[in-house]
Amino acid sequence: MSELKEAMELKDVKFFDQLSTYDHENLVFCQDKHTGLRAIIAIHNTVLGPGLGGTRMWAYKNDVEAITDVLRLSRGMTYKAAISGLNLGGAKAVIIGDAATQKSEALMRKFGRFVENLNGKYITAEDVGTTTLDMEYINMETSHVVGLPESMGGGGDPSPVTAYGVYMGIKASAKQVWGSDNLSGKKIAVQGVGKVGGHLLEYLHKEGAKLVITDINQGALKHYADKLGATVVGMDEIYDQAVDIYAPCALGASVNTETINRLKCVVIAGAANNQLADEKVHGQLLLDKGIVYAPDFLINAGGLINVYSEHVGYNRDRAYGQAEKIYDLTLSIFKKAYEDKIPTQEAAIKLAEKRINDILKVHSTY
Repeated sequence: MSELKEAMELKDVKFFDQLSTYDHENLVFCQDKHTGLRAIIAIHNTVLGPGLGGTRMWAYKNDVEAITDVLRLSRGMTYKAAISGLNLGGAKAVIIGDAATQKSEALMRKFGRFVENLNGKYITAEDVGTTTLDMEYINMETSHVVGLPESMGGGGDPSPVTAYGVYMGIKASAKQVWGSDNLSGKKIAVQGVGKVGGHLLEYLHKEGAKLVITDINQGALKHYADKLGATVVGMDEIYDQAVDIYAPCALGASVNTETINRLKCVVIAGAANNQLADEKVHGQLLLDKGIVYAPDFLINAGGLINVYSEHVGYNRDRAYGQAEKIYDLTLSIFKKAYEDKIPTQEAAIKLAEKRINDILKVHSTY
């Protein structure tokens, strides 16, 4: 009873205020004591179609941190789908827990039951802390899941397509700044060398870029240092490197007041979601400092493009072809931002919201 009273007295946690901040439609809490499942599904906007977004499993410090993360991530999915021309809404899910020690078949299948109960308004996929095998378990309980193995007719791991889209965004950024998208000799700092970051390193290495890398996974760092000749630096040292491009490919909010004042790059373009700790403040600060920022939800859309292709009938060539369009789209966002004298993040959001509002008018007739 005391725990319930304590929870009810958390007057600073105003869930509806948080929902209204980003104009979300639904926030769904999922709990099951038998499997240990504690999950949150956030559905941001379904004007363009069902909300699609991966399920992240992470050991959050507290529930409020998990809620904040899922709200920001789901909003980013709305913009990602809209700006990429996909007929999808934005949603995301988080499972609170350590993926290495607390995940089980039963837990993932129970989560699948909660997804099924949303009747297709939310379609899940893999994300940080989840795998294609987890999607197989979820698929045992619901058909509203993508990111399944190729053996099951799915698109498999979406991270190669995500990395390819980020690579296109980096090349477009180079074109904007230096007049050429050739990355040979460019020094690029990559923060996070997991599934997406690792594939990105391969693309950059083939083009002759000089790589500086960091990650919490020492084994992965050694692998890419040995294989690609990348220079390894500490987690905090990555912000002080004299590089041309900083590519954040780990968790979000790495671009903030402190790090912007330390960064020595000309371009920021990476795979992480929600890279700007504060969109308005830090988007403007980057503009003031003359750092070209490729909006994250624009250039990391390759993974969503891949699972959307699976949703409508998977075709790998089509997925890569659409991810390649990120190059021209990035350049168009730079052009709009320059003409309107606004941060690139703001320009990208305006374009995404225009498509949503235009289609909302289409849907106004029964």
